[in-house]
Amino acid sequence: MKRFPLIILLLLLLASCGNKSSNTGFSPSLTEQEMVSILSDIQILEADLNLRKTNQQDIEGLANRYYGQLFEHYGITDSIFSENLKYYTKQPATMERLMDSVTQRLTKAQGE
Repeated sequence: MKRFPLIILLLLLLASCGNKSSNTGFSPSLTEQEMVSILSDIQILEADLNLRKTNQQDIEGLANRYYGQLFEHYGITDSIFSENLKYYTKQPATMERLMDSVTQRLTKAQGE
């Protein structure tokens, strides 16, 4: 779990370089709206972990608990999320739309 943000970044970079017309036959089990919700929560989770790291707290166990609770809340596993993230990152236009929605959601929440 500690490397999860790095994995997300790597998947995004790989998708932007990949063949845009490839179709693996995989059908996502998470809708775009579900992905927006999960990615928004991950951004908040990571911000909290980074703050705690800055305050010199040991966050490895906390990160595992956070991610475990997040996936439990959405009724998924980390592998389901990873498979869906991989699917969406292979579609750059869709992923860009998702990330724009995440940014809008977080901006709105920050203003409230």
